[in-house]
Amino acid sequence: MAMVDTGDIQLHVQRLAPRNGRPATATVVLIHGLLTDSLASYYFTVAPAFAASGLDVVMYDQRGHGRSGRPGSGYTLDTYVDDLDALLDRLEVTGPVHLVGNSYGGTVAFGYAVRRPERAASVSVIESEPATEAWAAKLGGILRRVVTELAQHEADALDWIAANRNHNTARLAKGAARLVRATTIASDIPASRVLTEQEIRSVSCPVLAIYGAESDLAEQAPWLESLLPDCRTVVVPGHEHSVMVEASGLVGGHILSLIHGHEGASMAGVEAR
Repeated sequence: MAMVDTGDIQLHVQRLAPRNGRPATATVVLIHGLLTDSLASYYFTVAPAFAASGLDVVMYDQRGHGRSGRPGSGYTLDTYVDDLDALLDRLEVTGPVHLVGNSYGGTVAFGYAVRRPERAASVSVIESEPATEAWAAKLGGILRRVVTELAQHEADALDWIAANRNHNTARLAKGAARLVRATTIASDIPASRVLTEQEIRSVSCPVLAIYGAESDLAEQAPWLESLLPDCRTVVVPGHEHSVMVEASGLVGGHILSLIHGHEGASMAGVEAR
């Protein structure tokens, strides 16, 4: 475990290097989702395979999550993008990175690619979308329900989750309730600055978007492909929002194909010159 001080917050970071001391072919940064998520969702799914394929893998707990700092306020999307930018500086990652974001982590990845296009080699998102007015309204509704159902009626909600899901999910939900109760995250995220269509269109690096076919986000696929200059979407049958965990081999394989294809094309371009 490593704690990195960005100058604004302490972030818990884990880094996996390629096996046998091989030099990394590229750096991939894994960004997790909101409230009940942490870097552990990558550590126990796709991260080891990414490192085994020759990548330098950086994963971190976003502010308010996991073992990272939990300030009382300061949870807008722009702040999460600030954290990512500062983290890469502190880690001295100077070249373009491949961004992978699950759920809210994908929204952070889109925001970073808009702000720092020179540092984004590719963007892969799972069950995610860019920050738009519709996104802000949807997140606002979800977070209001979390405040009502978890923070205000926590005991009943946790009992139901434990009985109908499992005790680990109930434990994660308890942490989410604590986060929304102790911080301004539930009001900060819906109030975040959203991206204009022109800003979204400006993302020129390769983009891969993966959705579960049973998720309402799957309808984003044609819209993203029509909007972005270099975008491919994958819809996985039989899965909903948890597709990354439930079909990690398939999801990771698609992401690795994008990353290694991009790196191979980049090397071919260098050799041609």
